[in-house]
Amino acid sequence: MEIMLCRLKKFDPRRGHVLRRYTYRGIKFQEERGWYRVEKAVADYLATVHQVASDEHSPLAFDVCSEKEATAIDAKEKEDGAVRKLATDDIKLSVPRTTGAMTTSDLPDGESESKNTKSKGKKNA
Repeated sequence: MEIMLCRLKKFDPRRGHVLRRYTYRGIKFQEERGWYRVEKAVADYLATVHQVASDEHSPLAFDVCSEKEATAIDAKEKEDGAVRKLATDDIKLSVPRTTGAMTTSDLPDGESESKNTKSKGKKNA
């Protein structure tokens, strides 16, 4: 009997991932729990399940893979999740502006001229 790992994709309505739980053959899959070990027959079915049952163009609902692939996915997600800097990291100093807000008088003379200063309408001949 071959074993596969499956998990419900992370909830993200912007990308069409709207399922938070799914039940198949007595197994209740919950997004928060993560990976489930299932038989190949169950994994084959879950690989075809879409986020919206009546819409075949909606995204697939499950990540289905072998143990090696799941480990690689977890490592990549852990690496991607470490985007925030820690207090002990080498962080560049964020220096505030020393002057007030920039106004149009701070622009060079050529750029301060606008299209509104040109005459509009037809010339009388």
